[in-house]
Amino acid sequence: MAIEQIRMVLIIALCVVSFLLWDAWQRDYGPKPPPPAPVEQPAPDAAPSDSAPPSVDVPQAPQAVQPAKTATAPSEDKADDLAHGRKIRVTTDVLSVQIDTLGGTIAGADLLSYPVSNDKPNEPFQLLDDTNPGTYFTAQSGLTGPRSAPNHHARYQSEADAYELTEGTDFIDVVLRWMSPDGVEVTRTYRFARNHYVIEVGVEVVNRSDSSWHGALYGQFQRGEPESSGGLFRTYTYTGGILSGPEKPYEKIDFSDMASQDVDRDVVGGWVAMIQHYFAAAWVPGSEETNHYYSKSLPNGRFAIGVVSPVATVPAGGADEFSFSFYVGPKIQQRMQDVAPHLERTVDYGWLWLIAEPLFWLLSWIHGFVGNWGWAIIILTCLIKLAFFQLSATSYKSMARMRKLQPRITTLRERYAADKQRMNQAMMELYRQEKINPLGGCLPILVQIPVFIALYWVLLESVELRQASFIGWLDDLSLHDPYFVLPVLMGVTMLIQQKLNPTPPDPMQAKIMMALPFVFTFFFLFFPSGLVLYWFVNNVLSIIQQWVITKKIVGQT
Repeated sequence: MAIEQIRMVLIIALCVVSFLLWDAWQRDYGPKPPPPAPVEQPAPDAAPSDSAPPSVDVPQAPQAVQPAKTATAPSEDKADDLAHGRKIRVTTDVLSVQIDTLGGTIAGADLLSYPVSNDKPNEPFQLLDDTNPGTYFTAQSGLTGPRSAPNHHARYQSEADAYELTEGTDFIDVVLRWMSPDGVEVTRTYRFARNHYVIEVGVEVVNRSDSSWHGALYGQFQRGEPESSGGLFRTYTYTGGILSGPEKPYEKIDFSDMASQDVDRDVVGGWVAMIQHYFAAAWVPGSEETNHYYSKSLPNGRFAIGVVSPVATVPAGGADEFSFSFYVGPKIQQRMQDVAPHLERTVDYGWLWLIAEPLFWLLSWIHGFVGNWGWAIIILTCLIKLAFFQLSATSYKSMARMRKLQPRITTLRERYAADKQRMNQAMMELYRQEKINPLGGCLPILVQIPVFIALYWVLLESVELRQASFIGWLDDLSLHDPYFVLPVLMGVTMLIQQKLNPTPPDPMQAKIMMALPFVFTFFFLFFPSGLVLYWFVNNVLSIIQQWVITKKIVGQT
């Protein structure tokens, strides 16, 4: 392959990598296409229409115990599909949760340690919300079976309207009760623990009827697809469902998947989650049981995704218990690892997660010493640069030698301007005599690209960087620089690097290379400032190393 062609291939490769970064950012952080128009639904306090009976969003028990006709909620609850019951407020040191007595639904969840923004430090971020149709997101659960199974449309009774985890108390229990006319009593208990984002949901069934009771516990999320808003650089990440099992530890089930085909599968253990940027909610059933996972596209423009436990049989006069764990909170990997296998994968590092996870561990370890995420990024950048020091030195030496040969290369191009083949042969002979690898300046850089991309995902996905301040005007490393200082400085460092590199003999290639700093600056204007900080520091260290090597070999700056 001719030298000009090799260079052009490498330039194209660099541009492709840049585009892939940009495209990935746009897919996860750019504007979403508008969702399909939702089907008109009744007002929240209206009775459901005939086309949307209450049972449409209630999962069926596994087929083994289904009666001839599909079971529905008790008739007394049929008018309450979109209604609300009494809200019970539960406050711990990290959560403020609302439990609706209609169905025992977790209708609201505020994360007390995570403000909406730095400008509103006293307003906690609300992850679950059943009050706004545009952000509707609830965690529903209940029992499903042939008879006397209170699903999330049943009305429960509670002894109190508010619970609070007080000093000196490690946990509190919220108890809801339901009784059927034929003597089946259901007691639902929510256990909240100090400094925990996990709510243990236990359900006890006491059968005082004269026949056996069959049923299963389910937990599901009901949510509408978020609407697109904002301009070209509006930051959104993946919002949608996740399923996990032994065969597929992390599988995205987005809203378009739910709209096109229902999920219907049995999995040993596993979990189901609904995630968004930085935060997640997950239902975790028994790890040794074969659980049934499902999804539904609902006629009200929302979607349901959840899990049903194995069916239990409670004989007349007997009792049995069901339990699920429910996680609602930030995507903190160490906490999620303790809840369920692979739940930490909701921090989505993409296909380079094997590289990204050690980088995040190292970044967190550094932060433990310096106490500031900005300085931790700078130190991590220095360590990565040190790890690739020899590889970078090889690259810069090759480029310095190429720069030293620039006058002779120009002479050869002028001499053989009419004969491209002869010119390439002469240039290859010159490289052989001077013991220079024309690819030596590019290949070491390409080897480092996976590390750069992995760190890109680490800095974008880590909730620890949310609202993390650095210096001066940089009060949130997860947001773009409000004054664009860092992106401009990064662009300047790229221009300096271009000046240190040998100028491509081909004028078109030279123009493309000189345009790259401006293109990257534009790309990075609205990138999180933590990522731009990394790139800027890396460029500064590269300039210092390249300047020293170039001065030594070429004899000039």
